[in-house]
Amino acid sequence: MRTIEWQDGTVVTVDQTKLPLETVTLKIRTVDAMAEAIKNLRVRGAPLLGACAAFGLALAACNSRASCVSEMLAELEDAAAILKSTRPTAVNLFWAADRVMDKARDFFGDVEGLKALVFGEAQKIADEDAEANRVMGENGAALINDCDVVLTHCNAGELATVEYGTALGVIRAAWKQGKKIRVIATETRPLLQGARLTAYELKRDGIPVTLITDNMVGYVMSKGLVDKVVVGADRIVQDGVANKIGTFTVAVLAHEHGVPFYVAAPKSTFDLTRKSTDIIIEQRKPEEVTHYGGKQVAAEVEVLNPAFDVTPLKYVSAIIHENGVYYPQDFAKFKSNSPV
Repeated sequence: MRTIEWQDGTVVTVDQTKLPLETVTLKIRTVDAMAEAIKNLRVRGAPLLGACAAFGLALAACNSRASCVSEMLAELEDAAAILKSTRPTAVNLFWAADRVMDKARDFFGDVEGLKALVFGEAQKIADEDAEANRVMGENGAALINDCDVVLTHCNAGELATVEYGTALGVIRAAWKQGKKIRVIATETRPLLQGARLTAYELKRDGIPVTLITDNMVGYVMSKGLVDKVVVGADRIVQDGVANKIGTFTVAVLAHEHGVPFYVAAPKSTFDLTRKSTDIIIEQRKPEEVTHYGGKQVAAEVEVLNPAFDVTPLKYVSAIIHENGVYYPQDFAKFKSNSPV
C-alpha cells in the first residue's frame, strides 16, 4: 500500500496526526498546503518527506499559469524555498527538492514540457523509494534470526516512506521469510510515533509487538529481552546518524548490553559531505512536551524539545541500505564521500 499518491493534480496521503484512532485522508492541492502538512507532522518520516517535496513541486508546476519557461522556473524556485523551510533535519526533503530543481533548471522546451518533466521526476522519486525499501528489507532480514526480539524506536515503517518502510521493512521482510520474530516498540515521546504509528502498523500486519515507555529500554535489555535493535535515519553523515530524539540513548544502552544496533536507510538519507556538527537539529514547540491531548500536564517552566539527536558511528553495528550493508570497517569510506 502506498502512503502517498498523485491523483489528478492532487496529492493523496493519510493524516498521521489522527492515527491510530482515525484514518483521515489528506488531499493536498497546493504548495502551501503541503508545507503546512510537513511542518505540522501530518506527513513525516525522512523518505516520505522526500516524496512530499517532489510532489509539492509537481503541484506548483500543475497549478502554474506561467506563460514561459523562465516564469515557471521562478515559481518553482519559490516553491522549493517554501518546502525546504519546513523542517531542517531530514536530508531527504532537501535531496528531492534539489533533484527536481536541477532537472528543471537544465530543461529546454516549453511550459507543458517542463510540467511533464517535474511531475515525471517526482513520480520517479516515489517509485524509487518504494523499490529501495523492499530491497533494503531483504538485505536487512539476513541480519535477523528466527525467534529474535527486535527493538525499534520511533516509526520507520510504511507511514514514514512511500511504501514498505526502512526499519520496519527489515522486520516485515524477516517476518515474511517465516522467522518467528517479536518486536518491542518504544512509545517515542513526546509525540508517541512508536505508540501511535509503529504499534499500529505491526498490529495491522499481524507481527507480535510489545509497547514500552522510552525509559524502559535499559530495563528490557538488562533482562535479556532484546536480541537486536533496528532503527531508521533522517540523515547519515560522515561521523554519525541523525534520528528521532532518544535514538542515541538506545544505541548507548545497546552497546553496553552487547545488543547489535542496526540502522536502515536509503541512499537519499546519506549526506556524506557533512559531519554531525553541521546538522541543524529541529527544535519544536514546548507544548508538545507540556501538553497531552490538548491539556496542560506540566508545570510552567522552560522546555527543551529537540526532535532529533545524533548517534556516533562507534555505536552502530551496521547500516542497511538498498545496495547492501555497511559494517564498521566500511564507515571510513564516509569521510571521503564515497558513493553508496
